[in-house]
Amino acid sequence: MRIDILAEAEQDLLDGIRFYDRQSPGVGFHFLESLLADIESLRQFAGVHVLDFGYYRMLARRFPYAIFYRIEDDIIRVHAVLDCRRNPTWIRKRLTNK
Repeated sequence: MRIDILAEAEQDLLDGIRFYDRQSPGVGFHFLESLLADIESLRQFAGVHVLDFGYYRMLARRFPYAIFYRIEDDIIRVHAVLDCRRNPTWIRKRLTNK
């Protein structure tokens, strides 16, 4: 299966890098490596996660983030990578306003 990270999800990753680098320089790079490894694991585990707002939701292993994706034909499309500490109403709006 091919993995396609959509522009909105790429922006989410960039926002996360900035956030963690403000906390401590270099942590943003660790955040990115960790989330990309989680996304890569979808090649094996896509479709086993809970459905939330019409997306599969995989929780990241090392950071409090969720990866929201859909499977279309043989393509895993990552639509969002969101901080789970955000207001649930904001998350719902973000995912349902597409």
